[in-house]
Amino acid sequence: MLQRIFTSPADATEKNLVKLRPRKGVIIGAGRVGLACAYSLLIQNTLDELVLVDVNQEILEGEVMDLLHGSPFIEPTVIKAGALADGVGDNADVVIITAGSKRLPGENRLNLMQRNAELFKKLIPEVVLHCPDAILLIVTNPVDVMTYVSLKLSGLPSTSVIGSGTILDTARFRYLLAEKLQLDPRSFHAYIIGEHGDSEVPIWSKVNISGMHLCEGGLEKCTTTEQEFLQQTFDQVKNAGHEIIKRKGATSYAIGLGVTDIVKAILRNQNRVFTVSSLVENFYGIKDVCLSLPTIINRHGVDRKINFTLTDTELKQLKNSSEVLRNAILQLKL
Repeated sequence: MLQRIFTSPADATEKNLVKLRPRKGVIIGAGRVGLACAYSLLIQNTLDELVLVDVNQEILEGEVMDLLHGSPFIEPTVIKAGALADGVGDNADVVIITAGSKRLPGENRLNLMQRNAELFKKLIPEVVLHCPDAILLIVTNPVDVMTYVSLKLSGLPSTSVIGSGTILDTARFRYLLAEKLQLDPRSFHAYIIGEHGDSEVPIWSKVNISGMHLCEGGLEKCTTTEQEFLQQTFDQVKNAGHEIIKRKGATSYAIGLGVTDIVKAILRNQNRVFTVSSLVENFYGIKDVCLSLPTIINRHGVDRKINFTLTDTELKQLKNSSEVLRNAILQLKL
């Protein structure tokens, strides 16, 4: 029966086809965030091969089986479960790291720092050993500190280590502004920079709709009523993670979508601008810290950062954010 359906290898024309190198990604950590990333990557046809890695093998196998059973509904993608030591990550283009302790209600992201740093001391050398040519995309919180830790432990060039940074904060910022002004959030240019956390900075002077500035000159140039409205919006952005965790225990879907956009920008060489976290070497005197700035992402990872101007208030806030992260990093023994 099967012999009548399929041609023999001798009759196949496969040898005459140009074989393209498959797009391969690895996700380390199959918790809610890792699985949200996996699902988003799959339904958007981002990869040819996806490997999931987790310490809990039984749950991991169940999750992969569940994803595989949806294969008839998506573009062809190889989906595997495994361990890096078994070679499943060979030739990976991108390694997405979501593994780590989750934030508990009432905790801030920096509370997680020491627990996750200890995990990364074991994990990152293993990733580099088995996936030496991959770009690392760090999602684990506190993401700016963990991006810096990953950079130092990996020995990779700074262009190859990216944190998800404030992409989620920026998305929340655009969504909430758009909701209040009854616009499509894709029509906004608006950025949150600095730490993905309590010291993050809204760049009010750069918020614009079709080139029209919402508050040119910064928040201080707006009327008192406008300032109250805008500050309230930013407070919602900053507290959004706490509110979601309080209700459902973790954020997952939005960051999964954001990670997918970053991966697409890498694999498709898109030169897209994201507020990702990466090593800052000299921006207004800020250096040797990972934080988020508008950054061009392409096949090489971090291509370059946008050299944009800030108001005095925004710059002061950004420098404070960098000091928060610098002090956190100094507490670690790398």
